[in-house]
Amino acid sequence: RGEVISATFDELVEHQTRVAELALERAKRLVEAKNDVVILLDGITRLTRAYNLAAPSSGRTLSGGIDPVALYQPKHFFGAARNVEEGGSLTILATCLIDTGSRMDDVIYEEFKGTGNMELHLDRRLAERRIFPAIDIQRSSTRREELLVDEATLKQMWLLRRMIAMISNGSANPTEATQAVLERLAKTRSNAEFLATLNKEI
Repeated sequence: RGEVISATFDELVEHQTRVAELALERAKRLVEAKNDVVILLDGITRLTRAYNLAAPSSGRTLSGGIDPVALYQPKHFFGAARNVEEGGSLTILATCLIDTGSRMDDVIYEEFKGTGNMELHLDRRLAERRIFPAIDIQRSSTRREELLVDEATLKQMWLLRRMIAMISNGSANPTEATQAVLERLAKTRSNAEFLATLNKEI
């Protein structure tokens, strides 16, 4: 059972930021009551832009026209994700815009890059070719993956990454590599079976 808490783009930025804060506080109370909560935030870029307009000016401006003060609350929001001792857990999945041509969006992305446990990059070129899921496998990764899987599985995952790099051959276009992986996935019934086939030509 999920809840949708939203603010439309045409509402006042003060209302947009307030809705985000209320949603976070509700999630925290649920975690304190020993519930495991997942927040899907769409997205951290727009939330930061809203705070940039709503927050009092600090008199300083970063590249792209963003005030450093505007980054505090979004960082507080994203950093609230944790596993609480004698409580539940809070997981936050947030979208972040990149390659938009906006210097502000680039600054926001750089501020949050590396702060999460996982990055999943989508690629417009894959979506335009109707290749789904449109995931750029080379740029996507999970940090500290060695804590999540056994050593044998980890070695197979590294082998997969090397194979993807060979298929891409230095190209920034992920189409061929993604198609190869999806075709192999379609022929297997589990992750273990998929990884076990990697010694064959991909």
